[in-house]
Amino acid sequence: MAKIITIASLLLFITTHTLSFSPENPSNRQILVLLDDFAIKSSHSIFFNSLISRGYHLDFKLADDPKIALQRYGQFLYDGLIIFAPFLDRFGGSVNQATVLEFVDSGRDLILALDVNSSDLIREIATECGVEFDDDPAAMVVDHTSYAVSTFEGDHTLIASDAFIESSVILGSKKIEAPVLFQGIGHSLNPLNNLVLPVLSASPSAYSANPVSKLSNAPTLTGSRISLVSVVQARNNARIMISGSLKMFSDRFLRSGAEKAGSLTRFDKAGNEEFVTELSKWIFHERGHLKAVNVRHNKVGQTDEPSLYRITDDLEYSLEIYEWSGSSWEPYVADDVQLQFYMMSPYVLKTMSTDKKGLYHASFKVPDVYGVFQFKVEYQRLGYTSLSLSKQIPVRPFRHDEYERFITAAYPYYGACFSMMAGFFVFTVVHLYSGK
Repeated sequence: MAKIITIASLLLFITTHTLSFSPENPSNRQILVLLDDFAIKSSHSIFFNSLISRGYHLDFKLADDPKIALQRYGQFLYDGLIIFAPFLDRFGGSVNQATVLEFVDSGRDLILALDVNSSDLIREIATECGVEFDDDPAAMVVDHTSYAVSTFEGDHTLIASDAFIESSVILGSKKIEAPVLFQGIGHSLNPLNNLVLPVLSASPSAYSANPVSKLSNAPTLTGSRISLVSVVQARNNARIMISGSLKMFSDRFLRSGAEKAGSLTRFDKAGNEEFVTELSKWIFHERGHLKAVNVRHNKVGQTDEPSLYRITDDLEYSLEIYEWSGSSWEPYVADDVQLQFYMMSPYVLKTMSTDKKGLYHASFKVPDVYGVFQFKVEYQRLGYTSLSLSKQIPVRPFRHDEYERFITAAYPYYGACFSMMAGFFVFTVVHLYSGK
């Protein structure tokens, strides 16, 4: 009896954890938080409470807990993963670098925070996501121009940065006025990876070096090329946030005032809370998540979807696109959604019209080329999940009984044919009877 209850409880646990993410409710709800120390749960409580207040269920565990697991019986137990364990050398349980990357490959989301002297394990996970770090593990971002004014300014590693990405879908429609306090390590972006974006960058005067040792060589990371916080949206629409500072999420930084060196404006509160809150909304798909429904195509004047088209047919193609607002689906309005009628290359490329209520449509004439075509909609826009829709449709030529009997444009040729016949008849008559 006890075994039956245990199995039933396990099945209930797996069901409630694996079914929380659905196309109709894309916001991740079950999140595993891995910590170096449970003290981080208290020192970073504002950030965690903001997630809980938005309906997320956080499962806090030590990163080296021997019982932790991301999946069981082939089913993932969580929708999102937060790793606030920069000094971890080895995960506990069945979790390792490969399983974390597999978690992302499954379409789930990740927030990864690093710090000075972060372990090779955490750095390698971030590197696999498309960022590169300074070779010196003790290097920090130093800025003698854009540092944060404080009672302790010694090495100028406490930076006040307001170099945000210009994207309202990633950071929200409201502009963040106050600079973000940052103290940690910087990274550069892999130029071969166009999926990673800098969200918060350093100033042109910043550089990466060990602040307690004398510079013997020129720094390898300098200026605005240093990214402090980056995000990745994978091709499977999984989202990743990589921060070079764990302190950036701390209650101390979220409550602190901020004053940038050389600025006459002092803010009573730094922009950290607004920044990490808005960015976490994007990471966990509360913004920028699109879906396409009711994809249809038919001949003009008809409603049924045919199994094939004939060359030169007039056809219509339509679909509806909606964006998740965090609680409901709202019509997505844009003027850059394009349709391709494709066979080896696009024969038709047309920008679709919209009724501003989520419906997009386009009409065109089938090219005078027969074969197997595809309707294709490949929509990629900064900050939004990508849409990739395709459907094959054959296009046939005219049948023998579908051609016009007489073509107006061919009348000169018809006349030439009959005039030749008449001329031959006249020539024959003249030739036969002219000698007599």
